[in-house]
Amino acid sequence: MNLMARNPESDLRQQARDRVAAKLSFFLHLAVYVAVNVLLVAVNLLTTPEHLWFYWPMLGWGIGVAFHGVVVFSFVRWRSLVGGMEERELRKLQGDQSPGSSG
Repeated sequence: MNLMARNPESDLRQQARDRVAAKLSFFLHLAVYVAVNVLLVAVNLLTTPEHLWFYWPMLGWGIGVAFHGVVVFSFVRWRSLVGGMEERELRKLQGDQSPGSSG
């Protein structure tokens, strides 16, 4: 089984791009969270100040933002786990495409 030759510098550049994209995605998520929740607080305080409800969506969505941050910035290398799974799937697919294999 002959896998494509890998360029370590290219791999590192791609990993850097992936990390930057993940961090930008998180910061965009965080900015939207803050903007929407500021709007929700304003709507709540202007319409029904006697009944505060804005903290419920803030709490629920905040949990999602927190998990997003943990995944992006954690020391657990999710990317290496996924990368290993991708490599195994690539090898399987390349084995399936070898001459004489059906399907």
